[in-house]
Amino acid sequence: MAEVEQKDTVVVGGGPGGYVAAIRASELGQKVTLIEKGDPGLGGVCLNVGCVPSKALIAAGHRLQEAKDSSTYGVSKTDATIDFKKTQEWKDKKVVDRMTRGVEMLLKKHKVEIINGEAILDNDHQLRVIKLGPKQFMDNDTGRTITWKNLILATGSRPVEIPHFKFEGRVIDSTGCLNLPEIPKELIVIGGGYIGSELAGAYANLGSHVTILEGLPSILNGFDDDMVKVVEKNMKKKDIDIITGAMAKNSEQDDSSVTVTYEVDGKEQTIKADYCMVSVGRKPNTDNFGLDMTSVELNDHHQVIVDQQGRTNVDGIWAIGDIVPGPALAHKAFFEAKTAAGAIAGKNTANDWVGVPAVCFTDPEMAEVGLNKEQAKEKGIEVATAQFPFAGNARAVSLDSPDGFVRLIYTKDEKNVVGAQIVGPGASDMAGELSLIVNCGMNVEDVDLTIHPHPTLNEPIQEAADIAMGFPTHI
Repeated sequence: MAEVEQKDTVVVGGGPGGYVAAIRASELGQKVTLIEKGDPGLGGVCLNVGCVPSKALIAAGHRLQEAKDSSTYGVSKTDATIDFKKTQEWKDKKVVDRMTRGVEMLLKKHKVEIINGEAILDNDHQLRVIKLGPKQFMDNDTGRTITWKNLILATGSRPVEIPHFKFEGRVIDSTGCLNLPEIPKELIVIGGGYIGSELAGAYANLGSHVTILEGLPSILNGFDDDMVKVVEKNMKKKDIDIITGAMAKNSEQDDSSVTVTYEVDGKEQTIKADYCMVSVGRKPNTDNFGLDMTSVELNDHHQVIVDQQGRTNVDGIWAIGDIVPGPALAHKAFFEAKTAAGAIAGKNTANDWVGVPAVCFTDPEMAEVGLNKEQAKEKGIEVATAQFPFAGNARAVSLDSPDGFVRLIYTKDEKNVVGAQIVGPGASDMAGELSLIVNCGMNVEDVDLTIHPHPTLNEPIQEAADIAMGFPTHI
């Protein structure tokens, strides 16, 4: 019988939620042990095979397009080419590896004990850590046995696999799409959500012809229609085919291609490509580490039920990130991690899921925070909107990116901002200001009186507040 090790705060999972929870818990005086099974490793999906490397490929695609044609600026067109092997090496070595080494350094700096292995829960009070690597037949090594004062679960999520589209060969998930050995001539993307739309745009810029198959009436479900139309307009310029109301039925592949059968309006059609990426959502990792051996309660979506501090129904067990309700976003996990670590330390912390900004790195980018008009109506809040176009912004026009707008959603009575949306250049970088405005409950007059430097992309936020106040300047 292995000796039982007693730990203070144990974190399972080294992704955005897990490593931030470990660092914050250490800063608050706890002795922290982080268990990471190494797939995908410290930093989790986001840093290793998700949002960070995808932004690297998106950036590479933008550079290629600028090099191919900047005639708008009077720059002569050149025969630009891309060495995709070198691009992938830059993404992996200079971006991903650098950032993951940084996470490991931060954990060591905060004296977090890192255990490499797979955590398996035995009950509400104990887990085992099974060593990684191949196991011997009839191996008697049951691993390290650990108990805890507090346990933070941050096991993340994984892509949903649909029938007849097993992830193998030329049918790939988003991880496979990020690590393709070559730029495909033809790429099929099943699922037009934020992951599918971002990578569709990235590979279109890199030179692929992309077809998006989306089962819903529109891509980018969750964003307002007028925002999506701006993105769709740009996709059509890139010759991306968008087929909505399309249900993927089957896939057949050989050594060089994959053929996808899909159904639209009751009629089956086929399309052939070099690769097919399936990105129809993610499922929480709550089914593969013994959670069913505990009393922790799950909802109908197999997510862990938690309170505003991340506390489960079992004393001493907490959960954060993709395994709890809410959007599967790294910055949401960051916030929940700090909340849970603070609550364990006795601080009066709480999560605010309404104020979590959502960002999509399409062309142009989209961002929103708080309530949209329909959500406010559902809550019985009477709101008005004020919108300013980037076509009236000097900085956007000088960047040859005049498409899109900024919109503020505010209460009709006191004019307090309850939501905000951007589709246009630099939307991702402006989302932080919108989040601050919404989370602080600022009045449109507060925004209007905040001096924004000129000429910058942020000015439309103030311009929209001008409109809300009834004194528009540049429209």
